[in-house]
Parts: sequence; structure tokens; C-alpha cells
Amino acid sequence: MAKVLFICGKARMRSPTAAQVAAEVFGVKADYAGLSKDADEPMTPEHLEWADLIVVMERRQVSRLKGLFGAVPAGKKVVSLGIADKYAFMQPELVELLEAKLPAVLTRVGG
Repeated sequence: MAKVLFICGKARMRSPTAAQVAAEVFGVKADYAGLSKDADEPMTPEHLEWADLIVVMERRQVSRLKGLFGAVPAGKKVVSLGIADKYAFMQPELVELLEAKLPAVLTRVGG
């Protein structure tokens, strides 16, 4: 089963929602983390090792991820969903957006 890590800034709204939608709707193993120092679930190297696919909410987070952790481990793909930080946890519009975007992303790991 595919293991997908969702990353946003503080791991409060978008990435936890994405992890829940991915697990419940698409049946993948999902986790989440945040890149900010005050994230609810701070990003660690172990998160990177665990994941088959790394999904960030915004393109700029790819650079931030590499700045904090160096090169992404070999064989790991990083994809940006292009979802702005304007949604609440499990907000219906966010869930709908994720349900529309995730199928194409999850095919990258056989999800």
C-alpha cells in the first residue's frame, strides 16, 4: 500500500485534511507534517524516510523542504498540489479540491 506524506506550513489545516481524505477516500497510508518551527506535527527526517510520495500544498514548500532537510532521499517523488493556505480543517471546499486533485497525484505511487 502506498505511503503518502502531506506537508504544509503548520500541519493544522491542509495537510491533516489531505491525509484524512487520502486514507478514507483513496485507501492509502497517509501521514502529515509541517515545515514551520511551531507546527503541530513538526517535519522530521523519519517522515521523509517513511513516505513513498511526498506531497506539498504549495510549490514554495518544495524549496523550504530542501532547505531544511537537504536533498530528498533517492527514489522519493515530491509533488505540489497548488493549494493556498486559506482553508480550515476539513472545510468542504478543501475536501472537494483534494478529491479532485489527489487521483492524478496518487497514480504516481500506484495509489
